[in-house]
Formats: sequence, structure tokens, C-alpha cells
Amino acid sequence: MLKRYLQLENELDSSIFLFGARQTGKSTILRTQLDKAVYIDLLDSELLMRFRSNPSLLYQMLQDKDANTIVVIDEIPEVPELLNEVHRLISEKGIKFVLCGSSARKLKRKGYNTLGGRAYPCYFFPLVSAEIPDFDLNKALLHGLLPTHYFAKNPQRLLAAYIDVYLKEELLQESIVRQLGSFQRFLEVAALSNGEMINYSNIATDCGIKTHTVRAYFDILEDTLIGYRIPAYTKVLKRRLIHAPKFYFFDVALPHYLLNRTSLAQGTIEYGHAFEHFIIQELVAYIGYNHKSEKLSYWRTQTGVEVDAVIGDAKVAIEIKSTDNIQNKHLKGLKSFVSDYPGARPIVVSLDKITRKIDDINVYYVYDFLSALWKGEIF
Repeated sequence: MLKRYLQLENELDSSIFLFGARQTGKSTILRTQLDKAVYIDLLDSELLMRFRSNPSLLYQMLQDKDANTIVVIDEIPEVPELLNEVHRLISEKGIKFVLCGSSARKLKRKGYNTLGGRAYPCYFFPLVSAEIPDFDLNKALLHGLLPTHYFAKNPQRLLAAYIDVYLKEELLQESIVRQLGSFQRFLEVAALSNGEMINYSNIATDCGIKTHTVRAYFDILEDTLIGYRIPAYTKVLKRRLIHAPKFYFFDVALPHYLLNRTSLAQGTIEYGHAFEHFIIQELVAYIGYNHKSEKLSYWRTQTGVEVDAVIGDAKVAIEIKSTDNIQNKHLKGLKSFVSDYPGARPIVVSLDKITRKIDDINVYYVYDFLSALWKGEIF
């Protein structure tokens, strides 16, 4: 069994909400790392029905437990009414809860009790390179990093099932989307736009829906943890900058399925997009797991000069190139960024196997970069 980077015992100074997309391995990590906890699985249909009909059963069940008893409730969004009882048990009994779910949308949508600061959010991600012995980059780019998908011989079949379950369970059961056909078309267009600046008007035209509906659909993808928007870095010093966010699916392989892509060849545009997406995915997970205060953004000028990832307030600038031979022409964006923000640490991540410095720019072979990232040497 793989050792996951997230160690839950280090997170339990207080209760937590543990959010992560489906099949990232949340239930496995809960049962293995918190094997002595009281475990309530709301995927058990009998338990689900009983707690839905009488949420106060939770208080009756746990009222005699010692302070600091750890209680796991898996899929808490299925019965958000339990949060009132959780609140009471934290306040009166000092019990610690791990409240797990694959969507925060139900909790947000109806204004349920979010425990008033008594539980903080913690996020769980697909596998990261540091968790996988003999990590295979090309396999990760094509299969994705959901645990069952990465190790599968036929990831396309699993990806198809994943999207089908997402559409039917996350969307239809919650009545989030009235027109499933338009949302499916939106997913395909979002896949085409993956890693690109979002143009809401263009996407609306392509899908035949209104612009405000497109914005709502992107909100749904974020709330159900299927993707995230990366904002533009807009601290203006010299140049006119782009302000539109970029969008990435939470796993690098999801766009492949949505676009009927079954292979990736190094040197192609598709490979380059997947390589960039993967590095962004690693950065998002590293920031999330380590509770870093630095935010992730990207930088692009009105004239098209771009840096793929900016960490914090121009602390680190990262350009992601899938070439195996970094040359001066690949450094244009970083040099422009550093001229505007001279305190930034400039980095290139690429397939070039010689890690070195070109002028003051750190050029990392991708495997060296990943090792340095997860050792805390990048930021």
C-alpha cells in the first residue's frame, strides 16, 4: 500500500473537514491512518436513512465518549443536518471530528452549520510524484493520478466510468444541472480550454448557453472538486496585464477522456499541455498539503509574454517547458518577469536532463524539480 503524503494525525489539533474528489483515496486513508477512530460511513444505506430521519442519534451515540475521541464521518454532505449535532459534541464533549466529503456544494448551498471555526478545511488530492516508488512521468500524464487509474492497464474505461458517475451522482441526484446535455457539451469545451485563459463569452457561444450559465458551471466544477481556477498575477509595475483566470481539471487525465485522446507523444502540443497541467497539479497539492500561505497564480502581459506559475507575491516564477533542450529562447517570459519583479526566483522545469543555471535562472530536469519541491527546497 502506498504511503500518502498527508498524515492525518498531524492535522488533528482540532476537528477538520477533509474534502477530496471521488476516488482520490479518502476512505482508504481514513481507515488505515485512523484505525482506532469511531467510523461512521454514510455510504451505508441503512445508517444513511436512520441519520437522515433522526440526526440526534449522533449525539445519543457519542455523548459518553471521552474528550479527544476521534470520530470520522465519511460523506458528511449526505446528511448535513448532522453538523448541528457535531457542533454540540465538539463544544460540550471535546470530541474531534474528521468530516469527509467529495463536494462542499451541499454545505454551501443551503447555509448549513459549518461549525463556526471549530473545524478547518483540509484537502486531499490525487497521487503526487513523491508518493509513488519508481514514478513514471509519461504514465502519469496519460493515465492520470487517481490511484486506481495510474496503476490500471486500461485507464480509459475507468475514466469513462468516473465521468459517468460524476454526471449522474454529483449533478443529477443533487439537481444541480437542469439540462445535462448542455453541461456535457460544456465539459467538452472546458477540456479544450484546460490550462488556457477562460473566455466565458466564447465558451457560452460554443455551448449555446448564456455567459452567466458558463460562470455557474465553472462554480459547480470547483464546488464538486472536479477542477479549479488559477488567478492571474496582477500586481502591476510596468506592463498591462491579463486578468482572466485559467482553469484546470483536478486530474491531468480527465481532458484526455473528454477529448477522446488515448495516447500522448512527446513533442506534440497535447503532450506539452499535459506536462504543464501535471506540474500545476503537483504545485496545487504541495501548497494544499503543507498549508502554504503563498497563492498560486500565472502571469501574462497584453503582448503575450507569459510565466506559467507564480508563487506568492512574485516569490518564485516557474516556466514549464516540455522540451528536452532548454535554450535562451525558452527563457523570454522569465527574463521579462524578473525585470519587472527583481526579487523573484526564476525556475524552468523541463525534460532537459541537465539541471543547471543559465544566467540567474535555475533550469531543472523534471525529476530533479519534483524531488526538490517535495523536500521543501523550491519554496
